[in-house]
Amino acid sequence: MRDPAGFAVFYEQQFDAVLGFVTRRVDSPHLAADLTADIFVAALEGAHTYDARRGAPIAWLYGISRNVINAHFQGSAREQRAVARIHGRRLLDDQDIGAIEARIDAARAARQMAAAHAALSDPLRGVLDLVALDELTISEAAHALGISSATARVRLHRARKALRTAGRTCAAASENLLETAQ
Repeated sequence: MRDPAGFAVFYEQQFDAVLGFVTRRVDSPHLAADLTADIFVAALEGAHTYDARRGAPIAWLYGISRNVINAHFQGSAREQRAVARIHGRRLLDDQDIGAIEARIDAARAARQMAAAHAALSDPLRGVLDLVALDELTISEAAHALGISSATARVRLHRARKALRTAGRTCAAASENLLETAQ
């Protein structure tokens, strides 16, 4: 991917998937745009590490995406370097903000489900997000997380079981609230 034209094609092909990944995890259009840019910068810098034999490009890109997003929320030094790299970027215009806000609104249901499973541990949540939200196979998710497929399957089973339990609890609470309002 050292070829600028080749990276431009890759960027065009993967942009919607990466922006979708980001908007399912953040609710600010500016932050979503910044993180998406950071993800592609990291992909360009780490292009030499991609090995097609280990999985699809999107799984590799989602692994990078998780790392960049986690670094942002943990306030790491990597975030500081990324902010310095994007200094002087063009400002978002109203059309850009509107498009990102539309994506955020469309992903609101996914974020609400993410809030419902906030009690899950990071390892369970990581596998669940990659498989359920990002539509990776279990082996692709395992590759992105650096774990075995068997471990990914166990974590996915546990996460789904916990969400089913939480879903029943939320449904019962909603039903009680509706009955009280009548």
